[in-house]
Amino acid sequence: YPIKPIYNGIDINIFKPTENNLRERLGLKGKFVMVGVASPWYPLKGMNDYFELSKRLSSDFQIIMIGLTPEQIKTLPSGIIGIEKTQNQRELAEYYSMADAVLNLSYQETFGMTTVEGMACATPGIVYNKTASPELITDETGIVVATSDVDTLVLAIHKLRSNSKAHYSAACRNRAVTCFNKDKQYSKYIKLYEVLSD
Repeated sequence: YPIKPIYNGIDINIFKPTENNLRERLGLKGKFVMVGVASPWYPLKGMNDYFELSKRLSSDFQIIMIGLTPEQIKTLPSGIIGIEKTQNQRELAEYYSMADAVLNLSYQETFGMTTVEGMACATPGIVYNKTASPELITDETGIVVATSDVDTLVLAIHKLRSNSKAHYSAACRNRAVTCFNKDKQYSKYIKLYEVLSD
């Protein structure tokens, strides 16, 4: 059977570089901040890898996990800030925009919305080379690392920090707008239905 992949789309008018004071509010000035987003969080989302990663990084680095339950937040290692689930996409865009990198350490992804949402906010991603995630990232927009290889993950984070977020930002935003704009993606469904109905 013919296969026609159509990537998911995001609202690029909500997920865009957004000014905010989150670094000041959270006391993160001068730190390299990485954001991971899931709902719910569980082992296949890479939860344990975030924990292990936090042990390998110095105090110059900060991991923020968004979408946790209050019970999960109570069990977090000291190197991780936990945020409960937010229904506010604009608030989420502020976190993505504030971050230096978006981490997606999931072992199973049908797509990987958080990677693309972060990209739309001009923030590069680091993902595992597993299921859909590596399709989203290019050399200009982030780094793909071997699944569950926390040593390589640490090296990738240091590389991204050395290159600086600014090195990736324009390419990230451009890729999100070009490839994942919901209006463009939804129109592809309409065109496909029109072709099939002829």
